[in-house]
Amino acid sequence: MSLPQSSELGITHLPDHTELPESDGTFVKNFQEHPQSILLTDSITSVLQQLHPDHQYCIGQDSGIYWRLTEPPERGAEAPDWFYVPNVPPMLNGKFRRSYVLWQEYVAPLLVLEFVSGDGFEERDKTPLTGKFWVHEQAIRVPFYGIYEVNKASVEVYHLVDGHYELVPANERGHYSILPMGVELGIWQGQYNNIEAPWLRWWDTQGNLLLSSDEKSQQLALQLQQEQQRAERLAERLRQLGIDPDQL
Repeated sequence: MSLPQSSELGITHLPDHTELPESDGTFVKNFQEHPQSILLTDSITSVLQQLHPDHQYCIGQDSGIYWRLTEPPERGAEAPDWFYVPNVPPMLNGKFRRSYVLWQEYVAPLLVLEFVSGDGFEERDKTPLTGKFWVHEQAIRVPFYGIYEVNKASVEVYHLVDGHYELVPANERGHYSILPMGVELGIWQGQYNNIEAPWLRWWDTQGNLLLSSDEKSQQLALQLQQEQQRAERLAERLRQLGIDPDQL
């Protein structure tokens, strides 16, 4: 299937991100989606900084990816819950992107994640031109596409191979490898903020969970507390031996 060219549509100007709608007016689907996106971004930041010491990457959360010109314009966009684009500037001409416009940027996202709130049909829809699955596979050509279902505590990951998505098998840890990012994706049951749920999380290739900023702070506080307790026990032992630890 070939898509119409701008000349065939009588279009003489390709709009950029400042000229296209940044929202279709719909609500976020549920209260879990916003913290889920924050958790994914927060915990992967250190990895992306290592992958991109020049800081050339961007992350979108519920942001539009414009892949074709339509009327109204927002019908030509998909707005994934989370996506990552490597090797692009974090801002355009000093401005935050209002959307990600493929005919302006050229570089497709490496990974797109969709969070299911219904039965998952929308995220797996292969209808040409309108189905999310079809658009990510055939139009935007995203190398990795993930479908996360919190109600089922599951995630499916697809990899683009020879122009079509193939389901990525889980490894021995039940995770899915995203080799270009050097990470694994999987489900972690636990509490984030004040919500106990099966969260979509990252691990490194050795199976170590990538921690959020809050989790790192809590881990550091616990280590400092343990070191203080050890120091106090040592000081008490020295006093029992007749040694003043303050004089050492």
